[in-house]
Amino acid sequence: MTARQPTIIADSIGFQPEGPDPQNIRPGASYRLAAALARAGDHPRICTIATAVGDDSARLAAVHNAFSKLGMVSSHLTLFPMPNVPDMRAHLLAQDVIWVSGGSTANLLALWRLHGLDVILRECWESGVVLKGVSAGSLCWHVGGTTDSFGPDLRVITNGLAFLPYSNSPHHDAEEQRRPLIHRLIAEGTLPDGYATENGTGLVFFGTELHEAFTEVEGKTAYQLVRQGTTVTETALPTRLL
Repeated sequence: MTARQPTIIADSIGFQPEGPDPQNIRPGASYRLAAALARAGDHPRICTIATAVGDDSARLAAVHNAFSKLGMVSSHLTLFPMPNVPDMRAHLLAQDVIWVSGGSTANLLALWRLHGLDVILRECWESGVVLKGVSAGSLCWHVGGTTDSFGPDLRVITNGLAFLPYSNSPHHDAEEQRRPLIHRLIAEGTLPDGYATENGTGLVFFGTELHEAFTEVEGKTAYQLVRQGTTVTETALPTRLL
C-alpha cells in the first residue's frame, strides 16, 4: 500500500550504535513510523539514496544491515559512476519509503537535478511513497536552510526542491552556528518561515502541512520559526516521544 497522502519526514535523527563497531547500527523508532505511515506491512520496501556522501559503499552496507534488523526489504540508488538500476523512476515508485542520508546538500541537489531525480521524487511523493531524510536529507525537501556543504562555516542554501514551502534548520541544538544563522536569514527575508529540529527529533508533513513533531530522545524538541518584523520568534512545538 501507499501513504494516505503525500508524506515527508524531515529529521535530525541518526542510527543507534550497537556495540563498538561503528558499522553495526540500528534504526530507531522513526523508521517504523515511516513504514506505518506508508501502510507497508511487515516487510516494508525501503530505498536509501546516499548521494550526499558520494554513494559511500561502506555506509550503504551498514545501512542495509541496519534495515534488515527491522525486517525491511532494503535497496539503494547510486549515481556513481552511473545509476545502478536500469529505470530509476520505476525502482523508486516501487518503494514504500525512500530514505535520504546526510552529507552535502549542495552536491545532492546538483546531481539530483542533473539526473532528473527532482522530478521523479516529486512524483513518488505525490504517489504516496513516504520520503524520509536526515540533515541534508531533511533540508533538501524545503526551500532552503543552513548547510556545511561548502566548509565548516555554515552558509545558506536557497535552491532546495521546495516540496515544502519552508526553511529548515537541522541539528538546531548541536551546532552553535545553526540557530543564529537561520534566525538572521529568516529575519532578513533570505529564507521563508520554517522549522528546526534538535538532534533526535523530526517533523511529519502531510502534503505541505505540519502534522506532528516527534522525538526518539526524551526531552528533545522541534521548533517553528516565524519572522516578526526584523526578528524571528522561535516556538517549541509539542513533540511526541516515540
